[in-house]
Amino acid sequence: MEHYRRARHPVAISRSARSRGRHRRADPLLGGKHDPFTSEVQRMKIGFVGTGIMGRPMAGHLQAAGHELLLVQHRSPVAEELLAGGATVCASADDLAAQAEIVILMLPDTPDVERALFGAQGVVAGLRPGTCVVDMSSIDPIATRDFAARIAAAGGDYVDAPVSGGEVGAKAASLTIMCGGSEAAFARVAPLFAVMGKNVTHVGDVGAGQVAKVANQIIVALNIEAVAEALLFASKAGVDPDKVRAALMGGFAASRVLEVHGQRMIDRTFAPGFRIALHQKDLNLALSSARALGLALPNTASAQQLFSACVARGGADWDHSAMVQALEALADHAIAKVGA
Repeated sequence: MEHYRRARHPVAISRSARSRGRHRRADPLLGGKHDPFTSEVQRMKIGFVGTGIMGRPMAGHLQAAGHELLLVQHRSPVAEELLAGGATVCASADDLAAQAEIVILMLPDTPDVERALFGAQGVVAGLRPGTCVVDMSSIDPIATRDFAARIAAAGGDYVDAPVSGGEVGAKAASLTIMCGGSEAAFARVAPLFAVMGKNVTHVGDVGAGQVAKVANQIIVALNIEAVAEALLFASKAGVDPDKVRAALMGGFAASRVLEVHGQRMIDRTFAPGFRIALHQKDLNLALSSARALGLALPNTASAQQLFSACVARGGADWDHSAMVQALEALADHAIAKVGA
């Protein structure tokens, strides 16, 4: 397993320098010697499909790093700021693929990726030999391997590279990126990942990135449930949950979920950073894969049921930290009141 962290330099590199294509310090995975002040990143023509909540800032970082963007109208409207930065809108995905060196997808679910790749006027219809397709969506690992085989048959390479970090990480270019694919394909697109994320890991062959992302979503869901139960317990016992959270942040129970989502639960701020419906989709992938593997994931199933209870109350578009509301309903007690 190869592991790559985005290179740092003690002297900050300005956004204008990035937009001129200057790269960070040398790294063997980037396939060349780069001095952050004198070397230029190879400008690439990148087709980007899916400029939604996360795709928009991710594409923006690539554009700011000096790459040429090709976009296509999909579910989300094309971002005006990307157009202002010089992006070109293509008539269809096959038109985009016919011009791009790299095609990146950032879409909600497995059927969306399949349609974008293999539907009418899909990517594969315009794919040139040697083009690398990079799927940064979170989708079914088994379907991913099938998609990769079909792209390979059309003469392309394939890397699955799902991300973790949500909208905040996408905007801050601090995403964790989990990659599956050949070493050669990974090395080719690693410089692009370095622009969008901090923690980039080549996990293994095609599909391994999606497996890692499913594992990530299991851990996050169970952490949300644990934090929700702990803060609910504290509140019901008459102790200030905010102070309990602060105390726990200094101990072994500390986590990003406790830090960020624990505060959301207390503040009652459930505008989505990552929607419950999307986390449910990921847990469905975990549970269906577990059935195929003959594996029991009892606590993952419990977390999924709590998400389902939120959806039944109209919460499909709530942030996933709102799982706490299902537990509060069972306890007939809220951790905190709005405006408290």
